[in-house]
Amino acid sequence: MGLTHVTVKLRPLPKSRKKYEEDFLVDTGATDSMAPAKKLKKAGIEPIGKMAYELADGRTVEFPFGLAVIEFMGEITSGRIIFGPDDAEPLLGVTALESVGIMVDPASQRLKRLPAIPLK
Repeated sequence: MGLTHVTVKLRPLPKSRKKYEEDFLVDTGATDSMAPAKKLKKAGIEPIGKMAYELADGRTVEFPFGLAVIEFMGEITSGRIIFGPDDAEPLLGVTALESVGIMVDPASQRLKRLPAIPLK
């Protein structure tokens, strides 16, 4: 299976001029999104708490997180952003995808829009 990437902009507030823009790896195994801490701070996004996360190798690591406006594929949402190591690959988690009605097609590994966001 291939990897799916999407260009994402993160801002501390909807109208903020400061932003962090990068190609993010779409990670449907991750709940929250993650980006390098140094880049988030430069964009004006500040940590507001810490949370324990389980990594792919099974280890549990505590990371700071903040809240940000998340823009991708012409959609806008907001959510928790993990302050990852400065060399971390940016990840777009499933919460951001689902909140705007986008999913990964398992056959083609492409992002596709749902006709409607389920409320059931």
